[in-house]
Amino acid sequence: QVQLVESGGGLVQAGGSLRLSCVASGSIFSINAMAWYRQAPGKQRELVAVISSGGTTNYADSVKGRFTISNNAKNTVDLQMNILKPEDTAVYYCRMEVRYGVPIANYAYWGQGTQVTVSS
Repeated sequence: QVQLVESGGGLVQAGGSLRLSCVASGSIFSINAMAWYRQAPGKQRELVAVISSGGTTNYADSVKGRFTISNNAKNTVDLQMNILKPEDTAVYYCRMEVRYGVPIANYAYWGQGTQVTVSS
């Protein structure tokens, strides 16, 4: 079984920074892509940032220039969030597409979510 555990959420004032981390555990063969999503109250879950196994990154327009996704350790994805705005308030989820199991197949896993609240 594969589990994703997130950390780093919290309360911060507008203009501040937070760093989220997500670590995957289990007998993972490889990870194809890692991503962060967020869901604000009353809104649909949206993609924030994604990084491929080759290191290619993509960001939502709303966070470009402020957020940075990185994969600096095995089975770990981080999201550095700078110049936070009240509209960034949401539950943030990590998602990984992993190759796992016998026979090996592709699966998508989600973390449990971590709350980020930005006060004005």
